[in-house]
Amino acid sequence: MNLSRFVLKNIRGTAFRSTAVFLCALIVAGFTFATTVILRGAQQSLQLAVERLGADVVIVPEGIEARVESALLMGKPVSAWMPEQNLGKIAGIPGVAVASPQLFLASEPHAPYCSAPEAFLVAFDPQTDFTISPWLEERLGHELRRGEVIGGSLVSAPRGGRGITLYGHPLTLAGKLRPTGTGLDQTLFFTFETAQDVLQALQSHAAPPPEVPAHSISSILLRMAPQVDPTAASLRIIRDVPGVTPVESPDLFRAYRRQMTGLSRAMLTVLTTTWVLSVALIGLVFSMAANERRRELGVLRALGATRRFVLQSLLAEAALLGLGGGVAGIALAIVVLYLYGTPIVSSLKVPFLFPSPLTLGALVAGGVALVLISVVLAALGPALKISAQEPALAMRE
Repeated sequence: MNLSRFVLKNIRGTAFRSTAVFLCALIVAGFTFATTVILRGAQQSLQLAVERLGADVVIVPEGIEARVESALLMGKPVSAWMPEQNLGKIAGIPGVAVASPQLFLASEPHAPYCSAPEAFLVAFDPQTDFTISPWLEERLGHELRRGEVIGGSLVSAPRGGRGITLYGHPLTLAGKLRPTGTGLDQTLFFTFETAQDVLQALQSHAAPPPEVPAHSISSILLRMAPQVDPTAASLRIIRDVPGVTPVESPDLFRAYRRQMTGLSRAMLTVLTTTWVLSVALIGLVFSMAANERRRELGVLRALGATRRFVLQSLLAEAALLGLGGGVAGIALAIVVLYLYGTPIVSSLKVPFLFPSPLTLGALVAGGVALVLISVVLAALGPALKISAQEPALAMRE
């Protein structure tokens, strides 16, 4: 007797029960996969954002650190100013090896060179910068020149060229950074010299023109000397430089980390509940099927089928339904995330970067394996019970 034909015949003959098991597997696989991808993508975005900044401590104007984090992660415009003289004071703090300033200019909505709703404009100092400059030396072989910009992954020159226009001012897109899933992807980076040209263009073309205080900066990225405690240096900065807040690297995006923790717990609770209910339903379905097929399986045993064959047929049926439902659920989750991932993640208010193909393949394999194990375990009890029953007793019931 051919096992595969027997299993397929049983699946077709019990369409309602088979559909119930298939849908349970689909729900478990799809929800598990989507949840894992979202959480993994959000965690990866946070990590990449911290790595891209590459600072031990970030200095921002007092009271707006949360707004600066929202700008960096979620692409929300922010105006942040502090006196440029703070740079010299902080650079002179014992233990500070490098202090590099940044200036946040106005954002440009619906920019033709950016696929995001707004493009952010950030000036940096190539002489002290340690976030963008290493990439420039590796990829371009020279520092960023006046009139050149570096863009995030969502920035591209029209018609595949290198020229872009920023508020009527022509610039050259020298390169693009790798995706991070954060507001850095929609940011244009340029030197302070280029920023002066851009500011002049902003005064002429932006409505209303931005009011950028003279001799001001928005943030300072610090790299500490070896064996220097960033916490001690931060306390010294708070004492000696009024009006600023130092944020240490482990504390960057703390609000988003807490939000991620709460989101992970909520999703894990829902996921666990869904898994338990689905496994219980699958077990109930197979239990009912086994009871209804006692006589049939008794006759099969009387005709010479072994206990092992009966057990294998029931478990193979469960595995086939679980595999089909798992693959369908994951495929559906991928389509939904691809089409609606941006609004879904935006509603959760977390950054997100779609996993790499290698990671995605591992998650797919893990999701299918979870569903297969869950369905087979749910069917194992009823399958052992019915396969162990004596043929004569089963046919009399």
